[in-house]
Amino acid sequence: MMHRRALLRGAGTVLLASAATGRVRAASPEQITLPFGNGERPLVAYPGKRPLIQMTSRPPQLETPFSVFDEGPITANDAFFVRYHLAGIPTEIDPDTFRLEIKGKVETTLTLSLADLKRFDAVEITAVNQCSGNSRGFFEPRVAGGQLANGAMGCARWMGVPLKAVLDRAGVQASARQVMFEGLDGPVLERTPDFAKALDLDHARDGEVMLAYAMNGEDLPFLNGFPLRLVVPGYYGTYWLKHLNAITVLDTTFENFWMKTAYRIPANACGCTEPGKTPTATVPINRFTIRSFITNIPDGGTVQAGADTLLRGIAFDGGHGLTEVLVSGDDGRSWTAARLGRDEGRYAFRGWEASLRVPAGEHRLRVRALNRIGQSQPLDPLWNPAGYLRNVVETTRVTAR
Repeated sequence: MMHRRALLRGAGTVLLASAATGRVRAASPEQITLPFGNGERPLVAYPGKRPLIQMTSRPPQLETPFSVFDEGPITANDAFFVRYHLAGIPTEIDPDTFRLEIKGKVETTLTLSLADLKRFDAVEITAVNQCSGNSRGFFEPRVAGGQLANGAMGCARWMGVPLKAVLDRAGVQASARQVMFEGLDGPVLERTPDFAKALDLDHARDGEVMLAYAMNGEDLPFLNGFPLRLVVPGYYGTYWLKHLNAITVLDTTFENFWMKTAYRIPANACGCTEPGKTPTATVPINRFTIRSFITNIPDGGTVQAGADTLLRGIAFDGGHGLTEVLVSGDDGRSWTAARLGRDEGRYAFRGWEASLRVPAGEHRLRVRALNRIGQSQPLDPLWNPAGYLRNVVETTRVTAR
Protein backbone atom coordinates (compact mmCIF):
# COMPACT_ATOMS: atom_id res chain seq x y z
CA MET A 1 0.00 0.00 0.00
CA MET A 2 1.39 3.35 -1.03
CA HIS A 3 1.76 6.29 1.31
CA ARG A 4 -1.62 7.94 1.06
CA ARG A 5 -0.24 11.16 -0.44
CA ALA A 6 2.28 9.64 -2.82
CA LEU A 7 1.94 10.85 -6.38
CA LEU A 8 0.41 8.09 -8.45
CA ARG A 9 2.08 7.60 -11.82
CA GLY A 10 1.51 5.52 -14.92
CA ALA A 11 0.31 5.50 -18.50
CA GLY A 12 -3.18 6.60 -17.52
CA THR A 13 -2.08 9.40 -15.23
CA VAL A 14 -4.22 12.52 -15.04
CA LEU A 15 -2.07 15.64 -14.60
CA LEU A 16 -2.87 18.94 -12.92
CA ALA A 17 0.53 20.44 -12.14
CA SER A 18 -0.40 23.98 -13.09
CA ALA A 19 -3.49 24.05 -10.88
CA ALA A 20 -1.67 22.65 -7.87
CA THR A 21 1.21 25.07 -8.01
CA GLY A 22 -0.79 28.14 -8.86
CA ARG A 23 0.85 28.49 -12.31
CA VAL A 24 -2.40 29.26 -14.05
CA ARG A 25 -3.21 30.83 -17.35
CA ALA A 26 -5.93 33.43 -17.23
CA ALA A 27 -8.42 33.13 -20.06
CA SER A 28 -8.53 36.93 -20.14
CA PRO A 29 -7.44 39.85 -17.96
CA GLU A 30 -11.06 40.23 -16.87
CA GLN A 31 -11.79 41.07 -13.26
CA ILE A 32 -15.02 40.73 -11.35
CA THR A 33 -16.13 42.79 -8.36
CA LEU A 34 -18.20 40.98 -5.78
CA PRO A 35 -20.84 43.11 -4.02
CA PHE A 36 -19.01 43.77 -0.75
CA GLY A 37 -15.85 45.47 0.47
CA ASN A 38 -12.55 44.35 -1.10
CA GLY A 39 -14.56 42.31 -3.59
CA GLU A 40 -12.20 42.56 -6.58
CA ARG A 41 -11.28 39.13 -7.93
CA PRO A 42 -9.67 37.79 -11.12
CA LEU A 43 -11.47 35.38 -13.43
CA VAL A 44 -9.05 32.52 -14.08
CA ALA A 45 -9.23 29.38 -16.23
CA TYR A 46 -7.71 26.27 -14.61
CA PRO A 47 -7.39 22.95 -16.47
CA GLY A 48 -10.86 21.53 -17.00
CA LYS A 49 -12.59 24.72 -15.89
CA ARG A 50 -14.10 27.72 -17.65
CA PRO A 51 -13.06 31.09 -16.14
CA LEU A 52 -14.04 31.06 -12.47
CA ILE A 53 -13.59 33.56 -9.65
CA GLN A 54 -10.23 32.95 -8.00
CA MET A 55 -10.08 33.30 -4.22
CA THR A 56 -6.62 31.80 -3.78
CA SER A 57 -4.14 30.08 -6.11
CA ARG A 58 -2.36 27.80 -3.62
CA PRO A 59 -4.37 25.80 -3.00
CA PRO A 60 -6.81 26.63 -5.80
CA GLN A 61 -10.09 28.00 -4.47
CA LEU A 62 -12.52 28.96 -7.21
CA GLU A 63 -16.03 30.38 -6.94
CA THR A 64 -18.69 29.93 -9.61
CA PRO A 65 -19.89 33.20 -11.20
CA PHE A 66 -23.50 33.55 -10.11
CA SER A 67 -24.81 33.86 -13.68
CA VAL A 68 -24.00 30.16 -14.14
CA PHE A 69 -26.92 29.20 -11.91
CA ASP A 70 -29.36 30.55 -14.49
CA GLU A 71 -28.23 27.82 -16.89
CA GLY A 72 -30.39 25.24 -15.10
CA PRO A 73 -30.55 23.15 -11.92
CA ILE A 74 -27.52 21.02 -12.86
CA THR A 75 -24.17 22.81 -12.60
CA ALA A 76 -21.77 21.94 -15.42
CA ASN A 77 -18.55 20.21 -14.41
CA ASP A 78 -16.39 22.98 -15.87
CA ALA A 79 -18.27 25.59 -13.81
CA PHE A 80 -18.37 23.75 -10.48
CA PHE A 81 -16.69 25.54 -7.58
CA VAL A 82 -13.40 24.32 -6.09
CA ARG A 83 -12.40 24.30 -2.41
CA TYR A 84 -9.22 22.88 -0.87
CA HIS A 85 -7.99 23.27 2.71
CA LEU A 86 -4.33 22.33 2.30
CA ALA A 87 -1.73 23.39 -0.25
CA GLY A 88 -0.21 19.93 -0.74
CA ILE A 89 -2.66 18.68 -3.34
CA PRO A 90 -1.78 15.81 -5.68
CA THR A 91 -0.66 16.80 -9.15
CA GLU A 92 -0.76 13.39 -10.86
CA ILE A 93 -3.09 10.47 -10.20
CA ASP A 94 -3.11 7.23 -12.16
CA PRO A 95 -6.60 5.71 -11.94
CA ASP A 96 -5.18 2.26 -12.73
CA THR A 97 -2.91 2.19 -9.68
CA PHE A 98 -5.15 4.23 -7.35
CA ARG A 99 -6.32 2.29 -4.28
CA LEU A 100 -8.86 2.91 -1.51
CA GLU A 101 -8.09 1.32 1.86
CA ILE A 102 -10.81 0.46 4.40
CA LYS A 103 -9.35 -0.34 7.79
CA GLY A 104 -9.77 0.05 11.55
CA LYS A 105 -12.58 -1.65 13.44
CA VAL A 106 -13.53 -3.96 10.58
CA GLU A 107 -13.45 -7.73 10.23
CA THR A 108 -11.43 -7.56 7.00
CA THR A 109 -9.14 -4.76 5.84
CA LEU A 110 -9.89 -4.00 2.21
CA THR A 111 -7.74 -2.45 -0.52
CA LEU A 112 -9.95 -1.63 -3.49
CA SER A 113 -9.11 -0.38 -6.97
CA LEU A 114 -11.49 1.75 -9.02
CA ALA A 115 -12.33 -1.38 -10.99
CA ASP A 116 -13.22 -3.15 -7.72
CA LEU A 117 -15.49 -0.27 -6.70
CA LYS A 118 -17.23 -0.31 -10.07
CA ARG A 119 -18.13 -3.98 -9.56
CA PHE A 120 -20.47 -2.94 -6.76
CA ASP A 121 -23.99 -2.02 -7.85
CA ALA A 122 -23.80 1.62 -8.97
CA VAL A 123 -26.19 4.25 -7.66
CA GLU A 124 -26.81 7.86 -8.69
CA ILE A 125 -28.04 10.78 -6.63
CA THR A 126 -28.54 14.42 -7.60
CA ALA A 127 -27.30 16.61 -4.78
CA VAL A 128 -26.04 20.08 -3.97
CA ASN A 129 -22.52 20.49 -2.67
CA GLN A 130 -22.17 23.81 -0.83
CA CYS A 131 -19.12 25.22 0.93
CA SER A 132 -19.73 26.00 4.60
CA GLY A 133 -18.48 29.54 3.98
CA ASN A 134 -20.69 30.21 0.97
CA SER A 135 -21.94 33.85 1.15
CA ARG A 136 -19.59 34.72 4.03
CA GLY A 137 -18.63 37.99 2.35
CA PHE A 138 -22.11 39.37 3.05
CA PHE A 139 -21.85 39.00 6.85
CA GLU A 140 -22.09 42.22 8.83
CA PRO A 141 -20.10 42.70 10.97
CA ARG A 142 -17.47 41.03 8.76
CA VAL A 143 -15.92 37.77 9.93
CA ALA A 144 -12.61 36.07 9.19
CA GLY A 145 -12.29 33.53 6.39
CA GLY A 146 -12.67 33.43 2.62
CA GLN A 147 -14.90 36.31 1.54
CA LEU A 148 -17.19 34.37 -0.77
CA ALA A 149 -20.30 35.62 -2.51
CA ASN A 150 -23.09 33.15 -3.39
CA GLY A 151 -21.15 30.99 -5.85
CA ALA A 152 -19.49 28.38 -3.63
CA MET A 153 -22.19 25.85 -4.39
CA GLY A 154 -23.30 23.60 -7.22
CA CYS A 155 -25.64 20.73 -8.01
CA ALA A 156 -24.57 17.60 -9.88
CA ARG A 157 -25.61 14.04 -10.63
CA TRP A 158 -23.17 11.91 -8.66
CA MET A 159 -22.59 8.23 -9.45
CA GLY A 160 -20.74 5.70 -7.36
CA VAL A 161 -21.15 3.04 -4.72
CA PRO A 162 -22.98 3.47 -1.39
CA LEU A 163 -20.49 3.70 1.47
CA LYS A 164 -22.70 1.21 3.30
CA ALA A 165 -21.99 -1.47 0.70
CA VAL A 166 -18.24 -1.10 1.12
CA LEU A 167 -18.44 -1.05 4.91
CA ASP A 168 -20.65 -4.14 4.85
CA ARG A 169 -18.09 -5.90 2.66
CA ALA A 170 -15.38 -5.11 5.22
CA GLY A 171 -17.60 -6.08 8.16
CA VAL A 172 -18.02 -3.34 10.78
CA GLN A 173 -17.22 -4.49 14.30
CA ALA A 174 -19.77 -4.10 17.09
CA SER A 175 -17.61 -1.53 18.92
CA ALA A 176 -17.58 0.92 15.99
CA ARG A 177 -18.83 4.48 16.59
CA GLN A 178 -17.57 6.68 13.76
CA VAL A 179 -16.04 6.46 10.29
CA MET A 180 -13.09 8.73 9.43
CA PHE A 181 -12.09 9.82 5.92
CA GLU A 182 -8.76 10.97 4.45
CA GLY A 183 -7.64 12.08 1.01
CA LEU A 184 -4.50 12.56 -1.04
CA ASP A 185 -4.13 16.27 -0.23
CA GLY A 186 -2.01 17.20 2.75
CA PRO A 187 -0.24 20.02 4.59
CA VAL A 188 2.96 21.62 3.35
CA LEU A 189 4.16 22.50 6.86
CA GLU A 190 4.35 19.88 9.60
CA ARG A 191 2.57 22.09 12.11
CA THR A 192 -0.47 22.44 9.85
CA PRO A 193 -3.24 20.07 10.97
CA ASP A 194 -3.88 17.32 8.45
CA PHE A 195 -7.35 17.40 6.90
CA ALA A 196 -9.66 14.54 7.83
CA LYS A 197 -13.35 14.34 8.72
CA ALA A 198 -15.66 11.83 10.36
CA LEU A 199 -19.32 10.80 10.35
CA ASP A 200 -21.25 8.90 12.98
CA LEU A 201 -21.60 5.24 12.00
CA ASP A 202 -25.37 5.36 11.50
CA HIS A 203 -25.00 8.33 9.15
CA ALA A 204 -22.13 6.71 7.24
CA ARG A 205 -24.28 3.59 6.75
CA ASP A 206 -27.56 5.31 5.83
CA GLY A 207 -27.31 4.14 2.21
CA GLU A 208 -27.12 7.69 0.79
CA VAL A 209 -23.53 8.61 1.66
CA MET A 210 -21.62 7.69 -1.47
CA LEU A 211 -18.14 7.00 -2.79
CA ALA A 212 -18.53 8.86 -6.09
CA TYR A 213 -16.36 8.29 -9.15
CA ALA A 214 -18.53 10.11 -11.70
CA MET A 215 -20.15 13.53 -11.93
CA ASN A 216 -22.77 14.45 -14.53
CA GLY A 217 -21.99 11.33 -16.52
CA GLU A 218 -18.23 11.84 -16.66
CA ASP A 219 -15.22 11.00 -14.50
CA LEU A 220 -14.87 13.44 -11.62
CA PRO A 221 -12.95 16.57 -12.66
CA PHE A 222 -9.51 16.56 -11.11
CA LEU A 223 -10.21 19.68 -9.06
CA ASN A 224 -13.47 18.18 -7.77
CA GLY A 225 -11.85 15.08 -6.34
CA PHE A 226 -10.71 12.71 -9.12
CA PRO A 227 -10.79 9.76 -9.04
CA LEU A 228 -12.97 9.27 -5.93
CA ARG A 229 -14.70 11.57 -3.49
CA LEU A 230 -17.14 11.31 -0.63
CA VAL A 231 -20.67 12.60 -1.29
CA VAL A 232 -22.72 13.41 1.82
CA PRO A 233 -26.14 14.56 0.58
CA GLY A 234 -27.67 17.48 2.45
CA TYR A 235 -24.48 18.22 4.42
CA TYR A 236 -22.00 21.03 3.88
CA GLY A 237 -19.00 20.42 1.66
CA THR A 238 -16.49 20.12 4.50
CA TYR A 239 -17.53 16.45 4.72
CA TRP A 240 -17.24 15.80 0.97
CA LEU A 241 -13.58 14.73 0.97
CA LYS A 242 -11.79 14.79 -2.39
CA HIS A 243 -9.20 12.32 -3.74
CA LEU A 244 -10.51 9.91 -1.09
CA ASN A 245 -8.15 7.01 -0.47
CA ALA A 246 -8.46 6.01 3.21
CA ILE A 247 -11.50 5.10 5.33
CA THR A 248 -10.97 4.14 8.97
CA VAL A 249 -13.70 2.76 11.21
CA LEU A 250 -13.21 4.01 14.78
CA ASP A 251 -14.50 2.91 18.18
CA THR A 252 -14.01 6.47 19.52
CA THR A 253 -15.18 9.96 18.60
CA PHE A 254 -12.74 11.56 16.15
CA GLU A 255 -11.50 14.88 17.54
CA ASN A 256 -8.90 16.40 15.26
CA PHE A 257 -8.66 20.15 14.58
CA TRP A 258 -11.16 19.97 11.70
CA MET A 259 -13.83 18.32 13.85
CA LYS A 260 -13.24 19.63 17.38
CA THR A 261 -12.16 23.23 16.65
CA ALA A 262 -12.95 24.20 13.05
CA TYR A 263 -16.32 24.01 11.30
CA ARG A 264 -18.36 24.57 14.45
CA ILE A 265 -21.66 26.42 14.79
CA PRO A 266 -23.52 27.72 17.87
CA ALA A 267 -25.38 24.92 19.62
CA ASN A 268 -28.87 26.39 19.29
CA ALA A 269 -31.80 26.16 16.90
CA CYS A 270 -30.70 29.06 14.67
CA GLY A 271 -26.95 28.39 14.74
CA CYS A 272 -26.54 32.07 15.52
CA THR A 273 -25.41 34.54 18.14
CA GLU A 274 -25.72 38.26 18.67
CA PRO A 275 -23.20 39.93 16.34
CA GLY A 276 -19.77 40.08 17.93
CA LYS A 277 -20.54 37.53 20.65
CA THR A 278 -18.90 34.14 21.09
CA PRO A 279 -21.31 31.21 21.48
CA THR A 280 -21.37 29.46 24.84
CA ALA A 281 -21.39 26.02 23.19
CA THR A 282 -20.87 24.71 19.66
CA VAL A 283 -21.52 21.61 17.56
CA PRO A 284 -20.02 20.48 14.23
CA ILE A 285 -21.67 22.07 11.21
CA ASN A 286 -24.10 19.64 9.61
CA ARG A 287 -27.15 20.04 7.34
CA PHE A 288 -27.77 22.88 4.92
CA THR A 289 -30.14 25.65 5.77
CA ILE A 290 -32.96 26.31 3.28
CA ARG A 291 -32.12 28.84 0.54
CA SER A 292 -33.55 30.40 -2.62
CA PHE A 293 -32.25 32.83 -5.25
CA ILE A 294 -33.34 34.84 -8.26
CA THR A 295 -30.91 33.90 -11.04
CA ASN A 296 -32.05 35.71 -14.21
CA ILE A 297 -32.04 39.33 -12.99
CA PRO A 298 -28.87 40.76 -11.44
CA ASP A 299 -28.90 43.05 -8.46
CA GLY A 300 -29.13 46.59 -9.81
CA GLY A 301 -30.81 45.43 -13.03
CA THR A 302 -33.54 47.13 -15.05
CA VAL A 303 -37.03 45.80 -15.84
CA GLN A 304 -39.95 47.18 -17.87
CA ALA A 305 -42.46 49.14 -15.80
CA GLY A 306 -46.02 47.80 -15.85
CA ALA A 307 -45.15 44.72 -17.91
CA ASP A 308 -44.98 41.08 -16.87
CA THR A 309 -41.44 40.49 -15.66
CA LEU A 310 -40.28 36.87 -15.68
CA LEU A 311 -38.40 35.83 -12.57
CA ARG A 312 -36.42 32.61 -12.58
CA GLY A 313 -34.31 30.96 -9.93
CA ILE A 314 -33.28 28.01 -7.79
CA ALA A 315 -34.06 26.81 -4.28
CA PHE A 316 -32.81 23.95 -2.08
CA ASP A 317 -32.59 22.68 1.48
CA GLY A 318 -30.86 19.93 3.45
CA GLY A 319 -33.02 17.12 2.10
CA HIS A 320 -36.44 17.57 3.67
CA GLY A 321 -37.87 18.60 0.30
CA LEU A 322 -39.27 21.92 -0.89
CA THR A 323 -43.01 22.59 -0.95
CA GLU A 324 -43.24 26.20 -2.12
CA VAL A 325 -41.28 29.18 -3.40
CA LEU A 326 -42.72 32.67 -2.95
CA VAL A 327 -41.68 35.92 -4.64
CA SER A 328 -42.37 39.53 -3.75
CA GLY A 329 -42.07 42.70 -5.79
CA ASP A 330 -42.72 45.07 -2.89
CA ASP A 331 -39.93 44.20 -0.43
CA GLY A 332 -41.86 41.42 1.29
CA ARG A 333 -45.17 43.16 1.96
CA SER A 334 -47.03 40.70 -0.30
CA TRP A 335 -46.05 37.36 -1.79
CA THR A 336 -46.92 35.36 -4.91
CA ALA A 337 -46.39 31.61 -5.36
CA ALA A 338 -43.89 30.61 -8.03
CA ARG A 339 -44.22 27.63 -10.37
CA LEU A 340 -41.85 24.87 -9.34
CA GLY A 341 -39.77 23.17 -12.00
CA ARG A 342 -38.82 19.53 -12.35
CA ASP A 343 -38.05 17.72 -9.11
CA GLU A 344 -34.50 16.41 -9.50
CA GLY A 345 -34.55 14.91 -6.01
CA ARG A 346 -34.82 16.15 -2.45
CA TYR A 347 -31.12 17.09 -2.26
CA ALA A 348 -31.02 18.96 -5.57
CA PHE A 349 -31.55 22.50 -6.78
CA ARG A 350 -35.23 23.03 -7.64
CA GLY A 351 -35.87 25.46 -10.46
CA TRP A 352 -38.79 27.89 -10.26
CA GLU A 353 -40.44 30.65 -12.31
CA ALA A 354 -42.85 33.50 -11.56
CA SER A 355 -44.18 36.67 -13.18
CA LEU A 356 -44.50 40.04 -11.48
CA ARG A 357 -45.56 43.53 -12.56
CA VAL A 358 -44.00 46.52 -10.89
CA PRO A 359 -44.64 50.24 -11.55
CA ALA A 360 -41.96 52.70 -12.56
CA GLY A 361 -39.37 53.35 -9.86
CA GLU A 362 -36.97 51.53 -7.55
CA HIS A 363 -38.03 48.12 -6.20
CA ARG A 364 -36.70 45.32 -4.03
CA LEU A 365 -37.56 41.84 -5.30
CA ARG A 366 -37.45 39.10 -2.70
CA VAL A 367 -37.68 35.30 -2.77
CA ARG A 368 -38.20 32.76 -0.03
CA ALA A 369 -38.68 28.99 0.04
CA LEU A 370 -40.54 26.64 2.37
CA ASN A 371 -39.94 22.94 2.99
CA ARG A 372 -41.85 19.93 4.25
CA ILE A 373 -41.00 20.47 7.91
CA GLY A 374 -42.06 24.12 7.90
CA GLN A 375 -38.64 25.72 7.58
CA SER A 376 -38.24 28.97 5.68
CA GLN A 377 -35.72 31.80 5.49
CA PRO A 378 -35.40 34.70 7.93
CA LEU A 379 -36.24 38.18 6.65
CA ASP A 380 -33.18 39.56 8.45
CA PRO A 381 -29.73 37.92 8.32
CA LEU A 382 -28.51 35.84 11.23
CA TRP A 383 -24.90 35.99 12.42
CA ASN A 384 -22.26 33.64 13.82
CA PRO A 385 -18.49 34.09 14.26
CA ALA A 386 -17.48 31.69 11.48
CA GLY A 387 -19.72 33.14 8.77
CA TYR A 388 -21.67 29.92 8.20
CA LEU A 389 -25.34 29.05 7.49
CA ARG A 390 -26.33 32.29 5.74
CA ASN A 391 -29.86 31.88 4.40
CA VAL A 392 -31.56 35.26 4.69
CA VAL A 393 -34.41 36.02 2.26
CA GLU A 394 -32.42 37.29 -0.72
CA THR A 395 -33.14 40.76 -2.14
CA THR A 396 -32.59 41.90 -5.72
CA ARG A 397 -32.77 45.65 -6.30
CA VAL A 398 -34.19 46.68 -9.68
CA THR A 399 -35.25 49.83 -11.47
CA ALA A 400 -38.50 49.71 -13.50
CA ARG A 401 -38.59 52.06 -16.50
